[in-house]
Amino acid sequence: MAQWKRVLITGAAGFLGSHLTDAVLAEGAEVVGVDNLCTGSLENLAHLKSNSKFSFEQHDICKPFDFGEVDFVFNFASPASPVDYMKLGPETLRVGSDGTVNALEVAKKYGAGFLHASTSECYGDPEQHPQKETYWGNVNPIGPRSVYDEAKRFSEATIMAYHNYYKVRTSMVRIFNTYGPRLQPNDGRVISNLMMQALQGQDLTIYGDGSQTRSFCFQSDLVRGIVALAKSGEPLPTNIGNPEEWTILDCAKTVLEVTGSSSKIVYRPMPQDDPKQRKPDITKAKALLGWEPKVNLREGLELSMDYFKGRVAANA
Repeated sequence: MAQWKRVLITGAAGFLGSHLTDAVLAEGAEVVGVDNLCTGSLENLAHLKSNSKFSFEQHDICKPFDFGEVDFVFNFASPASPVDYMKLGPETLRVGSDGTVNALEVAKKYGAGFLHASTSECYGDPEQHPQKETYWGNVNPIGPRSVYDEAKRFSEATIMAYHNYYKVRTSMVRIFNTYGPRLQPNDGRVISNLMMQALQGQDLTIYGDGSQTRSFCFQSDLVRGIVALAKSGEPLPTNIGNPEEWTILDCAKTVLEVTGSSSKIVYRPMPQDDPKQRKPDITKAKALLGWEPKVNLREGLELSMDYFKGRVAANA
């Protein structure tokens, strides 16, 4: 495919959006970043202030927008952590519906390619393990997590409609747990919670007995997979994540080892509808993109240490 010239990235001030912005700029493209700063932070983009190929627009994509012709749209705008989307439930539903439609309309108008950040939450509390893209999921449509799960599932249906009815060149990445520098320090996700608690000498909180599993992907691996998927033109959902499965208890113990913390592990009741296991089947990504992760959890935690130490110092 032709090299990108001008790319629009919604949610550009977020954890993943900002790393994706860096990657697309490294491809030589001009980038227009859009974010309403609801959960994103301009601090994540501060290093791009003098970059002439980057511009930023503060805007809520639930309202129609057009910042000029682009040849690709990455739609990464949405609260993504339980703390955020449970606080911003209606907003999360709107960005998954109105926001997705408005971003698709930009792609449709300019004949641009389009990649949407979907999620492993589409699988809910899965009865299939590991999860393949063909699995339809086990989702509670009215539970506390439904504002996020169903927003993403609606987005996928909308994107396929634009692909089938309007011939928009679309792709969808189903993202599994990702971590690394720029992750919000107090967003309720496993890695940020455990790293911040360990570095502050607080008890490490585990929900349930810690036997539930997750698969943790370092941000550079994920972004590399996303860029490859965007160039592939594959319209159906594609899992991008690290298939190495960890219990939450083993993850907490590894955090203690990496940080050198003497914090204790404490147990709290399991939240409603919290998935008991989560692991991607990445057979498709391997075959289609030649992609697989390179960074294991211990290495990724070590690469994230300076960032989380900085957040602890900033909160002191």
